[in-house]
Amino acid sequence: MKAVVLENFGGPENLKWTELPKPAPKEGEVLVRVRFCALNHLDLWIREGIPSYKIKLPHIPGSDVSGEIAELGPGVSSLNVGDRVAVSPGRSCGACDFCVAGQDSYCPDYGIIGAQGGPGGYAEYLCVPERYVLPLSNSVSFEEGAAYPLTFLTAWHMLMGLGHLRPHQTVLVMGAGSGVATAAIQIAKLHQAFVIAVSRSEEKLEKAKALKADAVIHSPPQDIARQVIKITGGKMVDLVFEHIGPAVFEAAIKSLSFGGKLITCGSTSGPNVQLDMRYLFSRQLQILGAKMGNLSEMREVTKLINLGQLRPIIDKTFPLKDAAKAHQYLAEQNQFGKVLLEVA
Repeated sequence: MKAVVLENFGGPENLKWTELPKPAPKEGEVLVRVRFCALNHLDLWIREGIPSYKIKLPHIPGSDVSGEIAELGPGVSSLNVGDRVAVSPGRSCGACDFCVAGQDSYCPDYGIIGAQGGPGGYAEYLCVPERYVLPLSNSVSFEEGAAYPLTFLTAWHMLMGLGHLRPHQTVLVMGAGSGVATAAIQIAKLHQAFVIAVSRSEEKLEKAKALKADAVIHSPPQDIARQVIKITGGKMVDLVFEHIGPAVFEAAIKSLSFGGKLITCGSTSGPNVQLDMRYLFSRQLQILGAKMGNLSEMREVTKLINLGQLRPIIDKTFPLKDAAKAHQYLAEQNQFGKVLLEVA
């Protein structure tokens, strides 16, 4: 099979177009013919050699996959060859206390395919355990099927699982052009929240408005916290949806109402932030970290995708052999929505 393999850590030039043996499904697995694989910022970190993931090279990246079932492994009974599917990207042990309680993303052995959870979707074929297969309705394209799993699961877990978002609350969404942010805007609006979108790009803010964001902040040059005061009449926001880190962290904290929550899933501008603890405890704020979500949340998101109530936004598609160019494009951070690789 054709595949793109990471041979060495470093720049995009280390992604090599090559030929590999076609995998065979084991007991309880299916073989998926990959049609599309979406990129995430995680792909860039993996390529650069994020130390904590301990990736063994050569490695096939890619966490977001759609396609059709090409072959059933022994013992698979709920699926059929030809079924259109997406793939849940998380992997856990299935036996620890967290997994038994349905909190599989807290599992000590939790991983993500294309990262520390095994080979990913930069290849024509991928073996997937039956429980991680997500059926797609005919109304959802393969492009959309690859564009939603990781980002929509993360956004759902942040807003609903951790944030317990309620109707008419106010949500501040940072970095409105990213895939996870476009998911967050839609999920928040689906639950009748008032959404304020933030971006340094006026073009991206116009697109955020098209997703029904109620207000926007162009930062820079605008001051985020001052604009939040103006937009909310001084009430501030109930929840900040954050994935950027130090570049916006102080402004995010200052934008929260009493008892507000900042929930973060990333740190694309760096790993370290400064925090005035007095501000934190005097306003009774909460700071929560999020990594993916559990399998039941993934299935709930898939249901809403299949019903057309949530829709992933796709920015640009590259052929699989041009994965290096796709990485360069994503690193420039000019996209609005997801960047895809077309595998077949």
